[in-house]
Amino acid sequence: MSIPASRPSVFGPEYVRAIAPYIAGRPISEVAREYGLDESKIVKLASNENPLGMPPSARAAMLKELDDLGRYPDSNGFVLKGVLARKFDLPDTWFTLGNGSNDILEICAHALVEPGQGVVYAQYSFAVYALAAQEVGARAVEVPAQAYGHDLDGMLQAITPDTRLVFLANPNNPTGTFVPAAALEAFIAKVPSHVVVVLDEAYNEYLPVEDQYDAIAWVRKYPNLVVSRTLSKAYGLAGLRIGYAVAQPAMTDLLNRIRQPFNVNTMAQAAAVAAIGDTDFLQRSAALNAAGKAQLYAGFERLGLEYVPSYGNFVLVRVGEDEGAGARVNVALLKQGVIVRPVGNYGLPQWIRVSIGLPEENAACLAALEQALTGQSA
Repeated sequence: MSIPASRPSVFGPEYVRAIAPYIAGRPISEVAREYGLDESKIVKLASNENPLGMPPSARAAMLKELDDLGRYPDSNGFVLKGVLARKFDLPDTWFTLGNGSNDILEICAHALVEPGQGVVYAQYSFAVYALAAQEVGARAVEVPAQAYGHDLDGMLQAITPDTRLVFLANPNNPTGTFVPAAALEAFIAKVPSHVVVVLDEAYNEYLPVEDQYDAIAWVRKYPNLVVSRTLSKAYGLAGLRIGYAVAQPAMTDLLNRIRQPFNVNTMAQAAAVAAIGDTDFLQRSAALNAAGKAQLYAGFERLGLEYVPSYGNFVLVRVGEDEGAGARVNVALLKQGVIVRPVGNYGLPQWIRVSIGLPEENAACLAALEQALTGQSA
C-alpha cells in the first residue's frame, strides 16, 4: 500500500526556527579524530577554561556524594545558598542557582520578557544574549560597540518604553573589555525602573585588585539589577555547570518560578561549596592568569599582531586583514594541535580568541601561530 505524499511540516514559531544554535569550542577528541592527532599533545585554548582544572577540594567534596546519587539533588540548594549568603552577607532568598550562568541568562529572558518586547545588548558581546532574546520572541537591539566594548550612552538611548531587559557583561566576552565601576553604576542608576539590568560577571574573579568593585552592594540599592556569576571559569568547575544570580527577593522569587526544579546536580552543589571556600586556589588561578596574559601579549607584540587588552582569561587578537583570516588561521592551528576560538560569528572574522593556559600551552600556541602566519604570508 502506498503512503500518500504530504506537504513538509513546519513546526514551532518562526522566531525559534530563525535561531542559529550556539557554537561551542571544539572538544579535544573531535579535533584528534579529524586531524589524526594524539589527544595528549593537543592544546585547548578555546573555551576560557581554568588551565589548573578543578580544585582538589572540590574533587574531594564530590567523591563524598557518590553513594547518594540515586536520589534527587536538593532542589533549593540549601547548603550552597547558605555558603553564598555568608559570603555576601545576604539572606539566602537573594540567590537563584543555575546550570551554569548560561542558564541564569535564559531564565531571566523567560521570566521577564514577552514576545515583541525589547532586549538590549552590545555588539561583540556574549552570543547567548541574542539567543535568549530570540528564543522568547523578543525584539533584539544590538548597540554598536565603542572600541570593542560597551557604549553605555548608546545603550541608554536604545531603551524604549517596551524594553524589558539589558544584558551587560563586565568584563566582556569575547573582547575582554571592561567598564570601570563609577561608569557602570552611573549607567545602572539611569536605567528606567521597568527595565532589568543583568550584569554578567563571569570573569569577575580575574580583575586586577585596583579594578575590583562591589556589585553586590548595588543589588541592595537597585531592585531592577540582577548580578550573574559562574563557577566555570576561575573556580575550575566548567564541566559541572554551576552558576548563580544575586537579586532582591521579589526578583529572585520570579526567577525561581521559571527555574527547572533540579537544574543543579548533587555533584555540582558539593563541588561549588568547596570551591567557594578555597581562596588559595582562586588566588593561584588569578596569578597564573596574569602571568599568562603577559606571556601572550609579549608573543603577539613580537609577531606584530594587534590585540585588545583583556580583563578576562582570554585575549582577542587580530590575525589578518581579510575576512577569511580568522577561519584560515584557526584551521592552520588545528592542524598543529592547537584549538582556539574563531569569532567570525561575532562579526570579527579577522580575529581569533585565545584562552590563557599554562605557560607551556601559551608557548605552544604562540609557536603554532607564528608558523600559521608564516605559511599564510608565503
